[in-house]
Amino acid sequence: MANEDYDLADPKPRQSVSLAGLKAGNVKLQLFAAWIDVKHRRPYLSQFMSMADAFERMLEDNPELIKLTPDFDVNGDKIAAMLTIEGGEAVEGYEDILRSVHRMGARAMTLTWNTRNELADPALKKSRKGLTFLGKEIVREMGRIGMAVDVSHLNDAGIEDVLKEDVKVFASHSNAREVFYSERSLPDELIKEIAARGGTVGVNFYYKQLSPKKRADIDDVARHAAHILEVGGEDCLAIGSDFDGMGQYPEGLSDPSGLPNLIPAFERYGITGEALEKACWKNLMRFAKSLV
Repeated sequence: MANEDYDLADPKPRQSVSLAGLKAGNVKLQLFAAWIDVKHRRPYLSQFMSMADAFERMLEDNPELIKLTPDFDVNGDKIAAMLTIEGGEAVEGYEDILRSVHRMGARAMTLTWNTRNELADPALKKSRKGLTFLGKEIVREMGRIGMAVDVSHLNDAGIEDVLKEDVKVFASHSNAREVFYSERSLPDELIKEIAARGGTVGVNFYYKQLSPKKRADIDDVARHAAHILEVGGEDCLAIGSDFDGMGQYPEGLSDPSGLPNLIPAFERYGITGEALEKACWKNLMRFAKSLV
């Protein structure tokens, strides 16, 4: 929205998330990530400010969307929106900036994207280093102010360090490493730990993290979902998607209107009844409401 003029009401041809698609998919909660581009000429905090402004303008222009509140009713006609940060560069290593972006509405933050920074190492760097001293300080402050640590993109050692702190933890868009190996996916022991802390693991749709095939399908998503459910329990599984975060989607899942296609796929892999309802909305809604 900030850099390419994406518009929910009048989407660009390459745009995935639109108001029409959200409505068609019966979406009731959408996390909007302020993704920090380390190659952008604009300073990191300035990038976040621009995207926070885009988030607010989006809400002003689309009254169907409202900020998530603890009493949000999923049976109403509104769609809840939550601002998050993807890339700890946004806070530039300062706790006062962290507190400020939290006051501006950012309710969760990944510590890294795919590049190393002053807080931690990303999963794709295959590093065994944990959080830096500064990273631990930022995580502790996130715990104090009630801002969740999103461990997607973080390496295993960093996630283990996060789990040692008193902070809310979830993985917004990560898959199961046991189903298909990717450094960006989670091993079983970390899925279990996140679940034990009340966090969710949202299965994502990126083909390189789903299967060895050149074109992933809905069954690949369902396989990862079923494994996350088996390992983490029925209060853990959520839908992560990563819409507008990739150039290729599984067939039938290229935008939010396709989300209902997941239901029969999940059922084929044994995700049914209350577990299905929790995976489709209850788990992430519960966790997100704990942040507002």
